[in-house]
Amino acid sequence: MSVRAVRGAVQVDVDEREVVLAATRELVSEVVRLNELSLDDFISVLFTCTSDLTSEFPAVAARELGMGDVPLMCARELEIHGSMPRVIRLMAHVETPRPRAEVRHVYLRGAQALRRDIAQ
Repeated sequence: MSVRAVRGAVQVDVDEREVVLAATRELVSEVVRLNELSLDDFISVLFTCTSDLTSEFPAVAARELGMGDVPLMCARELEIHGSMPRVIRLMAHVETPRPRAEVRHVYLRGAQALRRDIAQ
């Protein structure tokens, strides 16, 4: 087993608690599905949000999915002029037998534009 970092992001239409939670659950679930992971494979997850998302912590959604014993952290994304609004990003550290080249990064909705080079 190796430790790998999995990246991902999702853009939401509005800053509403349930929208943020649903989008985060979708993002985490796709990371799990596409990389054939179990919750035990997660070492830690860092979530960031753009400054226009203030209705809820993305980590709440991860806990709802069963990640209560996984170290989770939320932080504010840098405020760069012209950057995409209403984006939740994640970087998960996981144990996996996959080589780095086979890790599937997940960019959903408008966030696909952030990393067209690695978006699934």
